[in-house]
Amino acid sequence: MPVSQSSTLLLSMTILFTIQSLPPTQAMCFSKSRIGFEKYKNCAELYKCGQTISGVYTIDPDSLGAFDVYCDQTTAGGGWTVIQKRVNGIVDFNRTWKDFKKGFGDFLVRGFWLGLDKIQRLTQNKTENKLRVDLGVNASKTVHAEYKWFGIESEKVHYKLRIGHFSHDYSTAYDSLSIHNGTSFRTWDKNTTGCACEQNDCGGWWYLNFGKTCGTYSNLNSIYNKIHWANLTPYAKSNPTTSEMKIRPVDFRIP
Repeated sequence: MPVSQSSTLLLSMTILFTIQSLPPTQAMCFSKSRIGFEKYKNCAELYKCGQTISGVYTIDPDSLGAFDVYCDQTTAGGGWTVIQKRVNGIVDFNRTWKDFKKGFGDFLVRGFWLGLDKIQRLTQNKTENKLRVDLGVNASKTVHAEYKWFGIESEKVHYKLRIGHFSHDYSTAYDSLSIHNGTSFRTWDKNTTGCACEQNDCGGWWYLNFGKTCGTYSNLNSIYNKIHWANLTPYAKSNPTTSEMKIRPVDFRIP
């Protein structure tokens, strides 16, 4: 056999052996890149496939159609799909049911809400994702709260919130969301809770029914100067300056 053919055969066998020796996730990523079908379910899959820079990516969690998300690939090991972000009051969060269902805002430089339909697709099985909430205390300090799982139900039951136990060992803020577990999402134009919610002061959230009025221990979608997290820290007011809600599969392991 000519030397050139022998070298080519040896190189081909080496490449084949290398691909077969890769862990399943890495081999899958290599194959997808070669054939051009990058269909990832969430930001954690993107991270494992080498997309470790935070930014906007396209995912398809259930093969029902792709959409863009912002991936946080740096916080606590990365792999987070961000579903809500507030950085200032430029983006109006006092919106209608239709807006919260579809999503709105700016992924890169302002605030955004991913959209209830997309969040529901990402969290159909409540045991699959954990929730992290990052909260700005002031310009130089942030705290966070983590929950062991997070999900919302379908629109038929008003995107009811399902949330797991508060993770004391992994949180630096105090719990202000568990009490909302099992409540329905509502906006000023769609009363799903039976309590009153003023049009100019509502924002879409999982409200508690305090009789005639809607109550909250947290509301990160309120108008900007009334963003609320009751138990921020023992020494801080209950109004965070910024907020981010993000989810990641519970079985994600930091490399």
